[in-house]
Amino acid sequence: MHKEHALIAIRTTALMQGCRDFDFTCTAGDFKDPEIKEAGFSGPVRVKVTAERAGSEIALLIETVAGCDFACDICLAPIHRELNGSYRLFFDCSDSGAQETPEADSDEYRILDRTAVEIDLTEDVRETLRLSVPMKVTCTGNPDCRLYTGTQEEQDEQASEGSRSSWKDGLEKLKKKYR
Repeated sequence: MHKEHALIAIRTTALMQGCRDFDFTCTAGDFKDPEIKEAGFSGPVRVKVTAERAGSEIALLIETVAGCDFACDICLAPIHRELNGSYRLFFDCSDSGAQETPEADSDEYRILDRTAVEIDLTEDVRETLRLSVPMKVTCTGNPDCRLYTGTQEEQDEQASEGSRSSWKDGLEKLKKKYR
């Protein structure tokens, strides 16, 4: 059975003792994942993998940087943000690591066959991209949206300016009641 070529992979022969950096560039469409496309990733996805090999152990740090287009959750204004994500993995290449250890079930700790030609990181990069997408997105250009993302000083200034509305008065009464 023919295996599809990995989008992001590191050849194990390139991993000598010490530390080495690998850089990859792809697009969100290269992952062939509808969730990645729907998230709004635009432009190139830059991936930096720092590999450190010490004996039969390999530590990988995956760092992703990608631009993403959103709509503000409050005012629906278009927003473009650069999203950063990181993920750390550990591989054990020794024969002794093949035994069941409590850590072997962890996603971050994996057993790597000594005869492996490459380490496929495509799925790990995909998950790192998914996890870098924020749950709530608000813009900073709209004063109504800034209420949720601004500093406490900005909120105090806005509250002192203009008249207080009835819902704000009601909220203050509730705060005093439960203090």
